[in-house]
Amino acid sequence: MKYIILIAALLCTSLVQAQQVQKLFIKDAATKAPLQGATILVKSTGASFVSDSTGAIELTGIPAGAQMLIVSYTGFETHEQVVHFPLSKTIEILLEPADDELAEVQVTATRSSRSINDIPTRIETITAGELHEKAVMQPGNIRMLLTESTGIQTQQTSAVSGSAGIRIQGLDGRYTLMLKDGFPLYSGFSGGLSILQIPPLDLKRVEVIKGSSSTLYGGGAIAGLVNLVTKEPTDKRELSMLANVNQTGALDLNAYYGQKFGRLGLTLFATRNSQAAYNNNHDEFSDIPHFTRYTVNPKVFYYPNASTTISLGVNTSFEDRLGGDMQVIKHHADSMHSYFEKNKTDRYATQFKLEKRFENKAVLTLKNSFGYFNRAIELPDYLFSGKQNASFSELNFLLPKDKAEWVAGLSFVTDKFKQTNATQNPLDYDLVTSGVFVQNNWKPAEMFVLESGLRIDHTNQHDLFVLPRISAMYKFNRHFTSRVGWGLGYKAPNIFSEEAEEKSFRNIQPLAQSVTTKTERSNGFNVDVNYKGRLTDEVSISINQLFFYTGLKDPLLLDTLPQTNGNYAFYNANGSLTAKGFETNVRLAYHEWSMYIGYTYTNVQRDFTRGGAVNPLTAKHRINCNLMYEEEDKWRIAYELFYTGRQQLTNGESVRDYWVMGVSGERKFRHVSVFLNFENFLDTRQSRWEPMYTGSIQQPDFREIYTPIDGFIFNGGFRVIL
Repeated sequence: MKYIILIAALLCTSLVQAQQVQKLFIKDAATKAPLQGATILVKSTGASFVSDSTGAIELTGIPAGAQMLIVSYTGFETHEQVVHFPLSKTIEILLEPADDELAEVQVTATRSSRSINDIPTRIETITAGELHEKAVMQPGNIRMLLTESTGIQTQQTSAVSGSAGIRIQGLDGRYTLMLKDGFPLYSGFSGGLSILQIPPLDLKRVEVIKGSSSTLYGGGAIAGLVNLVTKEPTDKRELSMLANVNQTGALDLNAYYGQKFGRLGLTLFATRNSQAAYNNNHDEFSDIPHFTRYTVNPKVFYYPNASTTISLGVNTSFEDRLGGDMQVIKHHADSMHSYFEKNKTDRYATQFKLEKRFENKAVLTLKNSFGYFNRAIELPDYLFSGKQNASFSELNFLLPKDKAEWVAGLSFVTDKFKQTNATQNPLDYDLVTSGVFVQNNWKPAEMFVLESGLRIDHTNQHDLFVLPRISAMYKFNRHFTSRVGWGLGYKAPNIFSEEAEEKSFRNIQPLAQSVTTKTERSNGFNVDVNYKGRLTDEVSISINQLFFYTGLKDPLLLDTLPQTNGNYAFYNANGSLTAKGFETNVRLAYHEWSMYIGYTYTNVQRDFTRGGAVNPLTAKHRINCNLMYEEEDKWRIAYELFYTGRQQLTNGESVRDYWVMGVSGERKFRHVSVFLNFENFLDTRQSRWEPMYTGSIQQPDFREIYTPIDGFIFNGGFRVIL
C-alpha cells in the first residue's frame, strides 16, 4: 500500500510541475528591447506560445525534462535552444536580427572585404531571386533586368536593328561602365549591343553603383557602374538548363554547369539565342530584327592550397543580326524593297585572376583581361567595320583590420580601335591609361563608417587626373541608416556615343580632324536615408530615399558644324550639363506577398548655347511597381506596372507619356519549373500613335525611339535544375 501511495505522490508532483506556469523573456540581442509577438514552439508537443508587450511568454503544460524550444520572430534569425523544465530561474532568450541576403553579400565592385551593410558607398544589388524572376521573362539578355530598376533606363538607338544603350540618372550610356566580375569588357564599339548580348543565366548577382565611380575604375564611370557577378563552382554540382519561346519567333536555349573537384573547379555556360524578324505594325520594316547568337563561357578554377585561388575564363559570343525591310530579310529583295541594317559581331575576352589570402586576413589580387571585338555594320550603300582590342590589368592589396581597412593598387588599361573598311578619314583611336589608387574604410564606432579614396590616372594623351572620393555612413539605430558620397570623374573623348550609334557612324569626322576635343570632367554628389522596420508583427517595410546630383563640364556633343561641310563632328560644348533628382524605393512584405514601388525624378539640363536647354529622351518622371506572391519551391506570380513621363526629342518636340503592364507566373516542382510571361499586355508601342518613319521605303528616315516598339510579348518555357 505504501508503494502505491508513493507512486501516486510522484505522479501528482510531476503533474503539478507540468501544469506550473513557466515564464521566459524574448529580447533583441542587439538592443535588449523586448520583442512582442515572438513565437515559441515546443518541439516535443507541438504547443506554441506568443510573447506579450514586455517580451514575456508564459508556458503551461510543459513536460518535465529537457525540451527543445524553437523561437521565431519576423525579421530575426530563428533560434533553437534546449531548456530544462521546470525552470529554476528566469530565462532570457536573445534573438539576432536577421541579416537579409544583402547583408551577407561581400560586394566586389569596391574591392572591400566588408559586407554591404558596412559599405558607405551606396550599392544596389540585384540578388539571385530577382535575377531568376527576370531571367525567365527575358532569357536572351539583361535589358529588362536593368530597365526595371529605378534611375536606370535603356535607350534604343535603332528602330530596325534594336541596338540600345544603358542610361543611369539621365546620363548618356557612354558614362556608365559595364563590368563582369570586376573586368571592364563591354564598352566602346560594342556598347550599342552589349546589354543585348549578355544572357543573365550564369549570374549570381548584379551590383550597381550610381554616381561618379571613376576613383574605383578610372574613366568612363561618371554616371556609375554595373558589375555582373557570375556564379562560382561549389562542392555540390549545379546543372541547369532552360528553354524559352515566344509568339514573335524567339527561341532561347541555355545551359549552366558548375562543380568543384578537389583542387579543381569548373563552370561552363553555353547559350543559343535566336529571333525571327517581327513586324508588329505592318509598315514593311522589322520592329524586332532577325538574329542568331551563340555564347560559350568556360571558366577553370585551381585551388593549390586553402589560401590561394587561381581562375581563368574565356567569354565568347558570335551574332548575326539583320533588320530592315521584311522582304529583304525574307530574301525577296527587289528595286523597291532594298533597305536593311546588318550587324555581324564576334567577341573574345579572357579573364585571369589570382587571389592570395594571408594569415592576417590580407588579400593580394592580380587581375588581367584581354578583349577582342569585331563588328561590321552594313546598309544598302554603306559599310562601317572595325576591330577593338582592349586590355585591363590590376594589382591590389587589401589589408583589413577591425577598425580600418586599406586597399592600394596599380592599374593599366589599353583601348585601341581600328576602322577596317577602306576610307579616307578612318575613325581610329588609341587610349592607354595607367593609374594608382588607394582606398580606406574606417569604422571608429559601430554606428559610423567613413570610406575615402584617391586615384591618379595618366593617359597617352598627356592628361593627368587626380580623383578624390569620400563616402560616409551613419547608423542612427537598427532601423535608420544614412549615406552621403562625393567624387570626381572623367571621360576621355572617343567616337562611341548614342548619337553616333544611331547614325551607324556615317558621315562622322575623326575626333581631331577639324575641332579640338578635350576630356569631360564631372563632379557628383548623393545622399540617401534608409528605414527598415515593421508596420505590424506580420508586415515588414523598407524605404530608401536617394537624392543625386552630377555636374558634367565641357560635355562632348555630335552635330554638324559650319567648317565640316555638312558632316558630323564631335566638339565640347561651352558650358555644362547637370543631372539632378531623387529616387524613392519602398518594399513591403507580408507572409508570401511582397510589393515594390519605385519613383524616379530626373531633371537633366544643358547649360550651353547649342543643343537647347533640356536633355533629349530623358523623362522627368518614372514609376516602377511590382506585386508578387511567392510560395517557396512552389509558386511565383507577379504583376508589374511601369510609367514613363513625357520626353523631348532632339529637335525639341515634346512626346507623350506611357504605361506598360506585365504578368508572369512560375510553377516549381522538385527539379523542373514551368513559366509563362505576358509582357506589355496592353500593347503599348510607339507605332500606335505615329508612323515609325518618313520618306520612301528605299530611303526611310526613322523616328527617334521613346517608347517600346515591339509591343505585346507572350513567352513561356521550362527550366531544369539537377
